[in-house]
Amino acid sequence: MLRPRAMLRPAALTLTLIGLIGVANADVYRWVDDKGEPHYSDKWVPGSQLIKSNRPHPQDSTAPSASDQPKLTPAGEQKIADKLAQEQNQRAVDKDVATVRDGQCKQAKERYQKAIQARRLYKTTDNNPDGERTYMTDEEADAYRAQARKDVTDACGTPPPPAAE
Repeated sequence: MLRPRAMLRPAALTLTLIGLIGVANADVYRWVDDKGEPHYSDKWVPGSQLIKSNRPHPQDSTAPSASDQPKLTPAGEQKIADKLAQEQNQRAVDKDVATVRDGQCKQAKERYQKAIQARRLYKTTDNNPDGERTYMTDEEADAYRAQARKDVTDACGTPPPPAAE
């Protein structure tokens, strides 16, 4: 009588062999990037060449065959590489801008929260060498809070939520 573990070994070996046969029959394409490094893939990319195929391909009117695919000139390949680099650069810039905006939004929210939670607001001036505080009038404090709320709306795109009572 076979033990369960012993029964799993032939099954695992069979599945592994089936997987390897599928990989061995795959097409292999070779292409060279803008740095001159060769790459190999089982999928066609612009400028790649079919270097190995062990199976016949049916002629489908919608899919171009390897001989029907246009060959890219070095100038065309450079144009594609430039466009990809430009898109990658734009994604990096967008990410950096989003990071800065998130930081500005956070700072504006913190400033607004402090302004609405404070009993009295003050300002420091360069005229006071001792660093004494000059307290704002009620009108100045209201204007400061309104500006802080507007800054949150500008930085975050939405006004801050109403304060919890």
